[in-house]
Amino acid sequence: MSFSAKVKEEASKINMFWDIEAVYAELYGYLLTVDTKNSGKIKFLTENEYNINRLNKLLNRLKINYTIKMKGKNYLIQFKKSDLKMDKIKFEKEEIMKAVVRGAFLGGGSITEPSARYHLEIRLKSENGRDEVIDIISKFDIKTKKLDRKYSFSIYIKDGEEISKFLALIGANGSVLKYEDIRVIKDTKNNINRKVNCETANLNKTIGAAVYQIQAIEKLKKQKKFNKLPLNLQEIAELRIENPDATLVELGKMLKEPIREIRSKS
Repeated sequence: MSFSAKVKEEASKINMFWDIEAVYAELYGYLLTVDTKNSGKIKFLTENEYNINRLNKLLNRLKINYTIKMKGKNYLIQFKKSDLKMDKIKFEKEEIMKAVVRGAFLGGGSITEPSARYHLEIRLKSENGRDEVIDIISKFDIKTKKLDRKYSFSIYIKDGEEISKFLALIGANGSVLKYEDIRVIKDTKNNINRKVNCETANLNKTIGAAVYQIQAIEKLKKQKKFNKLPLNLQEIAELRIENPDATLVELGKMLKEPIREIRSKS
Protein backbone atom coordinates (compact mmCIF):
# COMPACT_ATOMS: atom_id res chain seq x y z
CA MET A 1 0.00 0.00 0.00
CA SER A 2 1.32 3.45 -0.91
CA PHE A 3 2.00 6.09 1.74
CA SER A 4 -0.85 8.16 0.29
CA ALA A 5 -3.28 5.26 0.69
CA LYS A 6 -2.12 4.68 4.27
CA VAL A 7 -2.80 8.32 5.14
CA LYS A 8 -6.30 8.06 3.67
CA GLU A 9 -6.89 4.84 5.56
CA GLU A 10 -5.97 6.51 8.85
CA ALA A 11 -7.97 9.67 8.14
CA SER A 12 -11.02 7.64 7.13
CA LYS A 13 -11.07 5.92 10.53
CA ILE A 14 -11.34 9.12 12.57
CA ASN A 15 -14.51 8.97 14.63
CA MET A 16 -16.35 12.29 14.65
CA PHE A 17 -19.81 11.01 13.76
CA TRP A 18 -21.29 12.20 17.04
CA ASP A 19 -20.79 15.78 15.76
CA ILE A 20 -23.37 16.27 13.02
CA GLU A 21 -21.89 19.61 12.01
CA ALA A 22 -18.46 18.01 11.49
CA VAL A 23 -20.10 15.29 9.39
CA TYR A 24 -21.66 17.91 7.13
CA ALA A 25 -18.31 19.74 6.96
CA GLU A 26 -16.34 16.67 5.90
CA LEU A 27 -18.93 15.79 3.25
CA TYR A 28 -18.71 19.40 2.05
CA GLY A 29 -14.94 18.94 1.63
CA TYR A 30 -15.55 15.81 -0.44
CA LEU A 31 -18.00 17.66 -2.66
CA LEU A 32 -15.42 20.35 -3.46
CA THR A 33 -13.52 17.67 -5.40
CA VAL A 34 -16.41 16.62 -7.69
CA ASP A 35 -18.47 18.37 -10.36
CA THR A 36 -21.88 19.24 -8.87
CA LYS A 37 -23.05 21.84 -11.41
CA ASN A 38 -24.81 20.14 -14.30
CA SER A 39 -26.81 17.32 -12.76
CA GLY A 40 -29.42 16.68 -10.10
CA LYS A 41 -27.22 13.83 -8.88
CA ILE A 42 -23.82 13.94 -7.24
CA LYS A 43 -21.43 11.22 -8.39
CA PHE A 44 -18.18 10.28 -6.67
CA LEU A 45 -15.82 7.78 -8.31
CA THR A 46 -12.91 6.21 -6.43
CA GLU A 47 -10.80 3.07 -6.41
CA ASN A 48 -10.01 3.58 -2.72
CA GLU A 49 -12.18 1.37 -0.50
CA TYR A 50 -11.50 3.56 2.53
CA ASN A 51 -12.92 6.53 0.65
CA ILE A 52 -16.11 4.73 -0.28
CA ASN A 53 -16.57 3.38 3.26
CA ARG A 54 -16.07 6.86 4.68
CA LEU A 55 -18.64 8.39 2.32
CA ASN A 56 -20.99 5.55 3.14
CA LYS A 57 -20.79 6.40 6.86
CA LEU A 58 -21.14 10.15 6.30
CA LEU A 59 -24.27 9.71 4.17
CA ASN A 60 -25.78 7.19 6.59
CA ARG A 61 -25.23 9.60 9.49
CA LEU A 62 -26.99 12.35 7.53
CA LYS A 63 -29.76 9.94 6.45
CA ILE A 64 -29.12 10.61 2.76
CA ASN A 65 -30.18 7.88 0.34
CA TYR A 66 -27.47 6.73 -2.06
CA THR A 67 -26.45 3.91 -4.37
CA ILE A 68 -23.07 2.23 -4.78
CA LYS A 69 -22.00 0.20 -7.79
CA MET A 70 -18.81 -0.92 -9.46
CA LYS A 71 -17.59 0.85 -12.60
CA GLY A 72 -14.62 -1.14 -13.83
CA LYS A 73 -12.24 -1.31 -10.88
CA ASN A 74 -13.75 1.78 -9.27
CA TYR A 75 -16.57 2.36 -6.82
CA LEU A 76 -19.28 4.80 -7.92
CA ILE A 77 -21.50 6.35 -5.26
CA GLN A 78 -24.49 8.53 -6.23
CA PHE A 79 -27.04 10.58 -4.33
CA LYS A 80 -29.42 13.47 -4.97
CA LYS A 81 -28.11 17.01 -4.70
CA SER A 82 -31.47 18.09 -3.27
CA ASP A 83 -30.92 15.89 -0.18
CA LEU A 84 -27.99 18.02 1.01
CA LYS A 85 -28.40 20.68 3.70
CA MET A 86 -25.05 22.43 3.53
CA ASP A 87 -26.40 25.69 4.97
CA LYS A 88 -25.99 24.12 8.43
CA ILE A 89 -22.20 24.44 8.38
CA LYS A 90 -20.53 27.18 10.42
CA PHE A 91 -16.85 27.55 9.66
CA GLU A 92 -15.83 29.38 12.83
CA LYS A 93 -15.01 26.24 14.84
CA GLU A 94 -11.54 24.74 14.48
CA GLU A 95 -12.76 21.12 14.28
CA ILE A 96 -15.25 22.04 11.57
CA MET A 97 -12.55 23.68 9.46
CA LYS A 98 -10.33 20.61 9.91
CA ALA A 99 -13.20 18.38 8.80
CA VAL A 100 -13.60 20.36 5.54
CA VAL A 101 -9.88 20.01 4.74
CA ARG A 102 -9.91 16.31 5.64
CA GLY A 103 -12.86 15.71 3.29
CA ALA A 104 -11.12 17.60 0.48
CA PHE A 105 -7.95 15.55 0.95
CA LEU A 106 -9.84 12.24 1.10
CA GLY A 107 -11.77 13.20 -2.03
CA GLY A 108 -9.01 14.68 -4.17
CA GLY A 109 -5.69 14.46 -2.35
CA SER A 110 -2.49 12.52 -2.81
CA ILE A 111 1.02 12.39 -1.34
CA THR A 112 4.13 11.28 -3.19
CA GLU A 113 6.24 8.67 -1.39
CA PRO A 114 8.31 10.82 1.01
CA SER A 115 11.41 8.71 0.41
CA ALA A 116 11.32 9.95 -3.20
CA ARG A 117 10.28 13.60 -2.84
CA TYR A 118 8.05 15.91 -0.84
CA HIS A 119 4.80 16.61 -2.67
CA LEU A 120 1.21 16.78 -1.42
CA GLU A 121 -1.59 17.82 -3.76
CA ILE A 122 -5.37 18.28 -3.57
CA ARG A 123 -7.36 18.65 -6.78
CA LEU A 124 -10.63 20.55 -6.57
CA LYS A 125 -13.27 21.20 -9.21
CA SER A 126 -13.60 24.98 -8.89
CA GLU A 127 -11.32 27.92 -8.31
CA ASN A 128 -13.62 29.25 -5.58
CA GLY A 129 -13.55 25.88 -3.81
CA ARG A 130 -9.76 25.78 -3.98
CA ASP A 131 -9.46 29.30 -2.57
CA GLU A 132 -11.87 28.37 0.21
CA VAL A 133 -9.75 25.39 1.25
CA ILE A 134 -6.53 27.43 0.99
CA ASP A 135 -8.06 30.08 3.23
CA ILE A 136 -8.89 27.44 5.87
CA ILE A 137 -5.44 25.82 5.67
CA SER A 138 -3.72 29.20 6.03
CA LYS A 139 -5.49 29.73 9.36
CA PHE A 140 -3.32 26.89 10.70
CA ASP A 141 -0.09 28.55 9.47
CA ILE A 142 0.49 26.04 6.67
CA LYS A 143 1.97 27.43 3.45
CA THR A 144 0.44 26.21 0.19
CA LYS A 145 0.72 27.01 -3.52
CA LYS A 146 -1.77 27.00 -6.40
CA LEU A 147 -1.66 25.14 -9.69
CA ASP A 148 -4.28 25.36 -12.46
CA ARG A 149 -4.82 22.13 -14.38
CA LYS A 150 -7.01 21.44 -17.41
CA TYR A 151 -9.97 20.02 -15.51
CA SER A 152 -9.16 20.96 -11.91
CA PHE A 153 -7.64 23.54 -9.61
CA SER A 154 -4.90 22.22 -7.35
CA ILE A 155 -3.41 23.06 -3.99
CA TYR A 156 0.08 21.69 -3.46
CA ILE A 157 2.82 21.63 -0.80
CA LYS A 158 6.46 20.77 -1.51
CA ASP A 159 8.02 21.42 1.89
CA GLY A 160 8.44 18.40 4.19
CA GLU A 161 7.72 20.30 7.38
CA GLU A 162 4.57 21.89 5.93
CA ILE A 163 3.32 18.47 4.80
CA SER A 164 3.80 17.13 8.34
CA LYS A 165 1.74 20.03 9.67
CA PHE A 166 -0.97 19.28 7.13
CA LEU A 167 -1.14 15.62 8.13
CA ALA A 168 -1.53 16.69 11.75
CA LEU A 169 -4.27 19.12 10.69
CA ILE A 170 -6.45 16.38 9.17
CA GLY A 171 -5.89 14.13 12.20
CA ALA A 172 -3.50 11.59 10.63
CA ASN A 173 -1.15 11.62 13.63
CA GLY A 174 0.24 8.13 13.04
CA SER A 175 1.15 9.15 9.50
CA VAL A 176 2.91 12.25 10.85
CA LEU A 177 5.27 10.02 12.89
CA LYS A 178 5.97 7.75 9.91
CA TYR A 179 6.50 10.73 7.63
CA GLU A 180 8.93 12.35 10.08
CA ASP A 181 10.89 9.09 10.45
CA ILE A 182 11.31 8.88 6.68
CA ARG A 183 12.11 12.59 6.45
CA VAL A 184 14.86 12.42 9.10
CA ILE A 185 16.52 9.45 7.39
CA LYS A 186 16.25 11.08 3.97
CA ASP A 187 17.57 14.46 5.12
CA THR A 188 20.45 12.79 6.98
CA LYS A 189 21.44 10.86 3.84
CA ASN A 190 21.22 14.04 1.76
CA ASN A 191 23.44 15.93 4.23
CA ILE A 192 26.00 13.12 4.20
CA ASN A 193 25.95 12.99 0.39
CA ARG A 194 26.43 16.77 0.17
CA LYS A 195 29.39 16.59 2.55
CA VAL A 196 30.95 13.68 0.66
CA ASN A 197 30.44 15.46 -2.67
CA CYS A 198 32.02 18.63 -1.27
CA GLU A 199 35.01 16.74 0.12
CA THR A 200 35.35 14.79 -3.15
CA ALA A 201 35.32 18.05 -5.12
CA ASN A 202 38.01 19.52 -2.85
CA LEU A 203 40.07 16.33 -3.15
CA ASN A 204 39.75 16.42 -6.94
CA LYS A 205 40.99 20.02 -6.94
CA THR A 206 43.94 19.05 -4.73
CA ILE A 207 44.82 16.08 -6.92
CA GLY A 208 44.45 18.15 -10.08
CA ALA A 209 46.80 20.81 -8.72
CA ALA A 210 49.25 18.14 -7.52
CA VAL A 211 49.33 16.46 -10.93
CA TYR A 212 50.12 19.79 -12.57
CA GLN A 213 52.85 20.50 -9.99
CA ILE A 214 54.42 17.03 -10.38
CA GLN A 215 54.46 17.42 -14.17
CA ALA A 216 56.23 20.78 -13.78
CA ILE A 217 58.78 19.25 -11.39
CA GLU A 218 59.49 16.33 -13.75
CA LYS A 219 59.91 18.78 -16.63
CA LEU A 220 62.49 20.78 -14.62
CA LYS A 221 64.37 17.57 -13.84
CA LYS A 222 64.48 16.56 -17.50
CA GLN A 223 65.76 19.99 -18.44
CA LYS A 224 68.46 19.73 -15.73
CA LYS A 225 67.05 22.84 -14.08
CA PHE A 226 65.74 21.25 -10.88
CA ASN A 227 69.08 21.37 -9.03
CA LYS A 228 69.27 25.09 -9.70
CA LEU A 229 66.20 25.70 -7.52
CA PRO A 230 66.66 26.93 -3.93
CA LEU A 231 67.06 24.02 -1.53
CA ASN A 232 63.78 24.74 0.27
CA LEU A 233 61.89 24.57 -3.06
CA GLN A 234 63.67 21.33 -3.97
CA GLU A 235 62.64 19.88 -0.61
CA ILE A 236 58.96 20.72 -0.98
CA ALA A 237 59.00 19.56 -4.62
CA GLU A 238 60.34 16.14 -3.58
CA LEU A 239 57.67 15.98 -0.87
CA ARG A 240 55.02 16.76 -3.50
CA ILE A 241 56.18 13.81 -5.66
CA GLU A 242 56.14 11.51 -2.61
CA ASN A 243 52.73 12.81 -1.40
CA PRO A 244 50.59 13.65 -4.48
CA ASP A 245 47.32 13.79 -2.50
CA ALA A 246 48.57 16.13 0.26
CA THR A 247 47.53 19.77 0.48
CA LEU A 248 50.10 22.54 0.47
CA VAL A 249 49.46 23.08 4.19
CA GLU A 250 50.18 19.39 4.84
CA LEU A 251 53.36 19.56 2.74
CA GLY A 252 54.49 22.60 4.70
CA LYS A 253 54.24 20.63 7.93
CA MET A 254 56.44 17.84 6.46
CA LEU A 255 59.42 20.12 5.86
CA LYS A 256 62.56 19.81 7.99
CA GLU A 257 61.62 23.25 9.26
CA PRO A 258 57.81 23.01 9.23
CA ILE A 259 55.78 26.01 8.11
CA ARG A 260 53.23 26.92 10.73
CA GLU A 261 49.69 27.72 9.63
CA ILE A 262 49.06 31.44 9.98
CA ARG A 263 45.62 32.29 11.33
CA SER A 264 44.12 35.69 10.82
CA LYS A 265 43.27 37.68 13.92
CA SER A 266 39.58 38.45 14.26
